[in-house]
Amino acid sequence: MGNDDERDLVRRGYDALSHHYRSDDADDGQYAPWLADLHRRLPASAAVLDLGCGCGVPVARFLAAAGHRVTGVDISDVQVERARRLVPTGTFLRADATRLDLPPASFDAVVCLYSLIHMPLADQPQLIARIATWLRPGGWLLATVGNTAWTGTEDNWLDGPATMWWSHADASTYRSWLRQAKLTITTEDFVPEGSSGHALFWAQRPQQS
Repeated sequence: MGNDDERDLVRRGYDALSHHYRSDDADDGQYAPWLADLHRRLPASAAVLDLGCGCGVPVARFLAAAGHRVTGVDISDVQVERARRLVPTGTFLRADATRLDLPPASFDAVVCLYSLIHMPLADQPQLIARIATWLRPGGWLLATVGNTAWTGTEDNWLDGPATMWWSHADASTYRSWLRQAKLTITTEDFVPEGSSGHALFWAQRPQQS
């Protein structure tokens, strides 16, 4: 399967499973403490980029309600259409995050929760390096990534009518990629899920001296 086929599988999967994956009125769930922590770290009216924003719930919805300026990016047309409706003060783009071209030092934070792992593995270190350039000095990256390495698909994901695809490295590899991007890792946690789980990183672009 080529990279474009994999991207298309993810796009079609979330187009089909958008409402199945998260309802319009879903609560913040496990995201709640992460988002509260992010809000505490941000200046007022911060510019935040949500990569893999989905339907805008809960990340963009929470941040917009807290007074921040949110830009969301997702590969799924259905997800982006829902995000524009559910978070009308946000700006949402239908795009492949690995092919984004954004101005340097334009965001106070980048959020990438459960989305990097849907992107081709070869593109992930380069995207992390670009994220580091999009952050302002002192800006934060909040990301969930793989804890153990795995690439594969699951048919009828979430008991829904579509196949989903993932590709991720292990936590130590992501640690290395973040450091290569000149980001300072301040926290690394394990987020359990079923019999496995994900790694959660807080990483900061150093302040200019």
